[in-house]
Amino acid sequence: MVSRARLKAWLTGVALYSIATAAVAYFGVNAYTGKYGLNARQELDQEVIALTSELARLKKERAEGEQRVSLLRADRVDPDMLDERVRYQLDYVHPRDLVKLIKPN
Repeated sequence: MVSRARLKAWLTGVALYSIATAAVAYFGVNAYTGKYGLNARQELDQEVIALTSELARLKKERAEGEQRVSLLRADRVDPDMLDERVRYQLDYVHPRDLVKLIKPN
């Protein structure tokens, strides 16, 4: 009877330690590979860097566009910009202009 009680106590201890080890392993694996784990954090950081650089590029592009639009305002029209836009829209070439034809790929 004493040996059976000791065996039961030993098996209970082993079972509890096994369950605790399994729980720690489960949460450890999820902390590394889960949806909000370390790998996901690294991927999110890389995505933040990529989107930040794209945002900077788009802000620069927008500033350039706004600068070009400001040159075409009705109150102060830049003659060179007006000439460029008219020639582009009407396919007009001045007889003294040098034209270089580019073949499409």
